[in-house]
Amino acid sequence: MRHTIVIALMTILLLAGCTGKKEKNLIIFHAGSLSVPVMKLNAAFEKANPGVRVLSEAAGSLVCARKITELGRACDIMLSADYFVIDNLLMPSYATWNIKFATNEIVIAYRDESKLSSVISDVNWADILLRNDVIFGRSDPDSDPCGYRTVFAFQLAEDHYGRPGLADSLLKKDLQYLRPKEVDLVALTETGVIDYMFQYKSVAIQHGFKYIELPDEINLSSLALKDYYGRASYMIPGSAPGERTEIRGDFISYSGTVPLNAPDRELAIKYFSFMLGEEGIRIFRDSGQDPLVPAVSADSVALPDALKGFIRGEGE
Repeated sequence: MRHTIVIALMTILLLAGCTGKKEKNLIIFHAGSLSVPVMKLNAAFEKANPGVRVLSEAAGSLVCARKITELGRACDIMLSADYFVIDNLLMPSYATWNIKFATNEIVIAYRDESKLSSVISDVNWADILLRNDVIFGRSDPDSDPCGYRTVFAFQLAEDHYGRPGLADSLLKKDLQYLRPKEVDLVALTETGVIDYMFQYKSVAIQHGFKYIELPDEINLSSLALKDYYGRASYMIPGSAPGERTEIRGDFISYSGTVPLNAPDRELAIKYFSFMLGEEGIRIFRDSGQDPLVPAVSADSVALPDALKGFIRGEGE
């Protein structure tokens, strides 16, 4: 009897293996600040495409790029918190097009329990953060766009408020709370290890933090102030060891591409279409992040035909 049951089970498993469809994997490297919307996108895409499993890895955008260029790792899609990363570290050797799909802004996030949370404002924030009894965190500008954008915000604040030396004072303080990517600061703030963090507005909203909205001249959210932001700068690690590349302040633009060595290019473009479509737009808005509608690209010739209907050119 036992022998008969074993044979029957083996037969069922063999038939299932013969008739079942092989699961397809889609690999995404993405900025840490995209973790929440990407998680929602993955679930919705898998539901709409049975047999597909989306595998996503979050890291600072510069780290994501180095996985491809230095470690030789393959992914189907890379989503960066800054279009500059793909434009300058991946193109043209590792990718041929780059689509800007969302924006954001730099804020100062905190809890009710944070020191002096009842009095901090968009006017006095610098004085409060420079106090010895207040601790703030930021992400590493060598790894993460939020990190170098925070450096830009410090430089722009120095100019905006007319306070020479302000940027340097902020950059030298609380260095022990520098973290590889902006979402690493969330737990430090939630547990009260730090009082404040320089963060994307979307991440603050997703995790239920209060936040100070900085003036447009500082927060990198205004397309109209794009040229003004350009007076701020930072030298990020370049594509070769020991090399550094200057990056200048700019209007915040998230972007993405399908690398040339994508294991499943067709499925990747299908996911991209889903992300740029109505469902993707809704997910980004529900996650506290403004999508760019239509999305923007300067690479109209290289773009896959399936994506061209979602795109307008730069300056249009």
